[in-house]
This record gives sequence, C-alpha cells and structure tokens, in this order.
Amino acid sequence: MKSLSLLIEILILGVTIKNIGAEKHPKKQKERNVTAQATVNEIKHFLSYILEQKELSKMINKRENLSEKMKNQIKMQRKTNFTDDGDNLFKMGIKILQQSKTQKQKAEAYLLFAKAADMGNLKAMEKMADALLFGNFGIQNITASIQLYESLAKEGSYKAQNALGFLSSYGIGMEYDQAKALIYYTFGSAGGSMMSQMILGYRYLSGINVLQNCEVALKHYKKVADYIAGKLEKTEGIPVEKVRLTERPENLSSNSEILEWDIYQYYKFLAERGDTQIQVSLGQLHLIGRKGLDQDYYKALYYFLKAAKAGSTNAMAFIGKMYLEGNAAAPQNNVTAFKYFSMAANKGNAIGLHGLGLLYFYGKGVPVNYAEALKYFKRAAEKGWPNAQFQLGFMYYSGSGVWKDYKLAFKYFYLASQNGQPLAIYYLAKMYATGTGVLRSCRTAVELYKGVCELGHWAEKFLTAYFAYKDGDIDSSLVQYALLAEMGYEVAQSNSAFILESKKAKILEKEKMYPMALLLWNRAAVQGNAFARVKIGDYHYYGYGTKKNYQTAATHYSIAANKYHSAHAMFNLAYMYEHGLGIEKDIHLARRLYNMAAQTSPDAHIPVFFALMKLETVHFLQDILFVNISLPQFTMRWKWMKLDDLFGPYWDLFVIVLIVALIIILLKHRNG
Repeated sequence: MKSLSLLIEILILGVTIKNIGAEKHPKKQKERNVTAQATVNEIKHFLSYILEQKELSKMINKRENLSEKMKNQIKMQRKTNFTDDGDNLFKMGIKILQQSKTQKQKAEAYLLFAKAADMGNLKAMEKMADALLFGNFGIQNITASIQLYESLAKEGSYKAQNALGFLSSYGIGMEYDQAKALIYYTFGSAGGSMMSQMILGYRYLSGINVLQNCEVALKHYKKVADYIAGKLEKTEGIPVEKVRLTERPENLSSNSEILEWDIYQYYKFLAERGDTQIQVSLGQLHLIGRKGLDQDYYKALYYFLKAAKAGSTNAMAFIGKMYLEGNAAAPQNNVTAFKYFSMAANKGNAIGLHGLGLLYFYGKGVPVNYAEALKYFKRAAEKGWPNAQFQLGFMYYSGSGVWKDYKLAFKYFYLASQNGQPLAIYYLAKMYATGTGVLRSCRTAVELYKGVCELGHWAEKFLTAYFAYKDGDIDSSLVQYALLAEMGYEVAQSNSAFILESKKAKILEKEKMYPMALLLWNRAAVQGNAFARVKIGDYHYYGYGTKKNYQTAATHYSIAANKYHSAHAMFNLAYMYEHGLGIEKDIHLARRLYNMAAQTSPDAHIPVFFALMKLETVHFLQDILFVNISLPQFTMRWKWMKLDDLFGPYWDLFVIVLIVALIIILLKHRNG
C-alpha cells in the first residue's frame, strides 16, 4: 500500500514540475498539458487497478493459506488418530503377551504388534525387529530385522542401536566390525539402553577392543545395578535357570535346572497325596515361575493352603508373603499377612519372623516400630534366613532405628550375599565402590555389581534359548545365547561356543565358526570355566580356528590341571609328556599325571587304565627292541627308531585297540 501511494505521489510531483516549467512557454505547452493530464489520469487508474488486483491476490492467498492450514490440520488429526490407533494396538498386544499361556495367544499379540508397527508405532517396530532377530514363533529373518533396526536407529531407538552393535560384533547379517559395534553400543548407552551399558561395562572390565579400565567399567555397571536394585526393592528377584549345553546329553535331557513335564506330573501326584514338602516346593515354583514353570499365583496359593492346613510353617509364612505383596490370587491385605506371619513365627519359622519384622519396619497394618523390627530380624537372621540378614545390614547401613555401624552392616550384607541375596550383593558393591566401612576396591565392586546386573529381565533369554535348542531351532538359540555372551554371561559364552563348534548353525559362514568359538571359549575361561580352558588347549592342539601350537595347548592344559584340578586336562597333559609334544618328554611325569586324573574323577578310570597299559607296553617294547651293545674294542649304539615313522601317526591308538582285543580274547578263553 505505502509503496504504491509513494509511487503515485512521485509521478504526480513529476508532472507538476513539468507544468510549472511549461508556464514559461504557454503557447508551446498547451497541447502537452492536456496530454500530460490525460497521462496522469491513466496512471492513476492503472495504479488503482494494480492496487485492487494486489488486494484481491492477498484475499485469494489468505483463503488458500486458510485452506492449506485446514488441510494440514486434517492431516495432523488423521496422523494423530493413526498414531493413537497404533498405540492402542501396541498396548493390547502387550496385555495379551503378559497374560498369554499358549503359543496361540502369543502369536495373537505379535499380530497386533505387526499392525501397530505398520501404523508407525516405534515400540511395536522394536518388538517385531526383536521377533525377527530371535526367531520368535519360527519367523527368524535376520535381514528383515536389520532393515527394521536401521530404520529405528535413525529415529533414535536405543534398542536398535544395541541390536546393531551386537550384530556387528559377531558379523551376523552384517560386516564383522568391532569398531562400529563399539560406536553403536556407545550411542545405545547414551540413549538409555541398560544392555548397552552392561556390554560396555564388560568390555572395559575385560579389555575387549578397548583399553582395560576398571573405573569406566564400574561407572557402566553401577548404572545398570542401580536400575536392577530399584526393581528388586519393589519385588523379589527371580533367579533364572542357566542350563549348560556342555553337559553330557543324558544329563541335559533331564537337567535339574528345568523341571520335565513327567516329573512335574509325578510331583503333582505326590502333592495331592498329602506330601507337604512337595506341596510347599510346588507352591514356591508357581509363586515365582521357576524351573521352566509359568508363574501362577492361584496354583501357588492352592498348594500353600493345603500344606498350611497340614501344619507346614513355611507354607503359612509364604501365604503371609503373598498377602503382604498382593497379587491376583491374594489381594494385598496387611491384616491377613500379619495373621499368617504370626502363625509361622509363633512356631519359630524364620520366614514368618522376617515377615513380622517387615510389617513393623514399614508400618504395614501396625505402627512403625524399629525396635520390634530389629528383634524379629535378629531372630530370623540367627536361623540363617538371608533376607533377614540383609534387613539387619540395611538398618545398620542407613541408621534406621539404630546407630549407623558400617562394620556391622558389612557383616550382615556379607552373610546374606553368601546365600545369594541380591540386594545384599548390591550394597556390598556400593561399600567397596565408595570405600564405606571397608577398604575401597574397584575390582571387587565391579565383580559384585556385575552379579547384580545379571539378574536383569534379559536373563529370561536363557530359558527361551534352551527350549529353542531342545526344539532343534539352532539359529534362534545361538542368537539369544550370543547376545547374553556379549553381555558377559559366562554360561552363555560357553553355550554359544558349543553351538558354533557343532557347525549346525546357518547364520554364520563355516570358516568363521571355529575362530568365533575360540574367542568365546577364551572369554569363558577368563571367567573361571575349567572346561573352556581345556577347550582352548584342544583348539591349539588340533589347530581349530588357529594354528597348531603344542606349547600353547600344554600351557592351557597346565592351568586347567593345576588351578581347577581338571581330570581331562591332566590326562591330555600326561599324553603330551608321554610323547614330548610341545614340552620335554617325561615318562615318569606322564605316569603320575595319568594316575592323578584317575584319582580326581571316577570317569577317568577306564581311559587311564588303557593309557597306562599302552604306556607300559610301549616302554617294554622299547627296552627289548632298542638295546645298547658294548664291547672292549668298540661300542655300537643302535639308533632309536621313531615309531611314528614305522607305524604311522596313530600307532598308539592301534596299540590300545590291540590291548583291548587281547583282554577280550583272554576273558572269553577264561569263561570258556
């Protein structure tokens, strides 16, 4: 507006000046004045027309902008509705998954996740990516999972960052790149991934592709341990069964860590017949979901009530515990909890005494009374109940109702930790990390924090990995064990190595399996696994995943024999001394090691018997065949012949077979 008005004013001013100048020459300018006046009028009309057009254009643009805003609002509304629908589907899926008891129900949950993921729900996409990676319900597709993770990582998903780091560290579906894995883990931990924090803690503790740094490891492990401790303070930690695949097949099929169905049915039969001990045991298993059984509060309460009716004080105490904590079968009720705890405590039951102590400590159903709580905790602790020992330690650590006494706190935390009480372990780690009441030790603090971290919900993968292995789904089992191995679980490291060694997996190239297995055996051995130490010796002896090196093999066998008293390692080391492989030949030391192996393990008796028979037979043959002849005029020494050149590299096995055949013939002849 202003610019157009200014332009009109300038043009009028210009015409006026011309008219003033024309007054000096009136005759010449008369016609020009008329023309000029007409020109000014035309300009005014033209500018007015432009102005009108400008106003009209503005009105049209305003309407278009309003229309565009309305369109955007409609789009946003649709997007919001779409997002809300995705969120609702995801929540429904989570609810079904939590309550599911059959594969069909779990499949329904994942169908909802798939629909929610299609609507752009990031959490549902994470669930689907995990399902594709770990092979939930037989739908393993690592390539598709990587595509989803990469898409999620761009959106800032810390779970996706962690998964991509894990896949890079093993070279599963991606290029093997430890540097890239470290970057992914760093971003994952910065985003809030507890698993990435734990992996970085383990890497800095062990010096895996980073400089070993206890303080940095402590920082990472502490964050995870704080998170786990917060969960443990609300609910009691549930230890997860960690089955070792390296056990013999007959033991694996009836592993004590997992309750087989037929054995469970037998226990149910005994429970129904009135065996109170079995009733309490089944109640405990169902209460927390142990030994591969689903958590079922109704069944737990059913068995506890049967046992309590028969007079079991443990059952009474557990019923009190159920009502104190509250669940679907036993809604939270302090009065009922007090009743059952009192029934058990009056008969001297440690769990009941501890329960009464908790009620007085937190003031549940009764006034807060630290003196009463202390009295009950002490009585329960004297009977060896670890939860009561922890509570005493906490009272002295925090000064709740007593004077702070870090020495007493340490004493009770230590006693409770010896029985695996997780919060006691956490507070011990805290004391060692800060040097409170004890000499500061970074290494001890890290080891203790690591133990707490391994109680996280991710440990549930041990069960799913084991069942996948039993069902023949090797790839799914390997991926789950490998992730746990990356997080520092020793059992998972040996299980992953065991699967890789079998070469049954298809997600890694064959030539990568032995080197990766050797790497995992090494990590397990560093954490104190004697079997893994022997395996490293085997790999160097036979040249699996590395070059043959008898000296290195002998070193690892020596460590396993001397530090862990492994009969297997003693036998292997004896064989190497017998033949001078990588170490100086020593028949006497070989004989001694064979005997030590037999004394250490009954399973070694038969192989040691044949090994000694072979050793003595060969020694006898050498004495006969290779003699020294001395005469007054000359001395003639026969050169010892190498039996390997004479009979081949496996001549000793041939001798063992020959001895066995001779024994069988003699026995048959004797019986005949």
